[in-house]
Amino acid sequence: MVLSRLALLLALAATALAEPLHFVDCGSKDGSIQEVNVSPCPTQPCLLHKGTSYSINVTFASKIESQGSKARVYGEMLHVDIPFPIPEPDGCKSGIQCPIQKGHSYSYLNKLPVKTEYPSIKLIVKWELVDDQDQMLFCWKIPVQITS
Repeated sequence: MVLSRLALLLALAATALAEPLHFVDCGSKDGSIQEVNVSPCPTQPCLLHKGTSYSINVTFASKIESQGSKARVYGEMLHVDIPFPIPEPDGCKSGIQCPIQKGHSYSYLNKLPVKTEYPSIKLIVKWELVDDQDQMLFCWKIPVQITS
């Protein structure tokens, strides 16, 4: 019991120390991004270590109503988007209470697993969340470097 409380305290402390990232908005139409956090990512470009999973937290306000949402993640290299699989693409299973209401703020939470077989490379991570009309609730980009 003491160990689980300690783990929870450490997790909360790590979240509280997470600095909001500098990101590029790449077409948020139906929502507005308030903050993007990737943890751990103390500096940019984010160093993504193979075999590690990173926590993603995006706070955004919706400009529309939507029954659902779906995430799409890409690795952008030489202006080409290469789809990047994530464990849970359903935004309604990623911290967002659906249906999404116009004017409400949401915290989208997900994981970014970096597989050991990925190449060591610099690229741009592009993360989109689309509504049920396939319009952008949010879209953001950050530079990353995948490393061993």
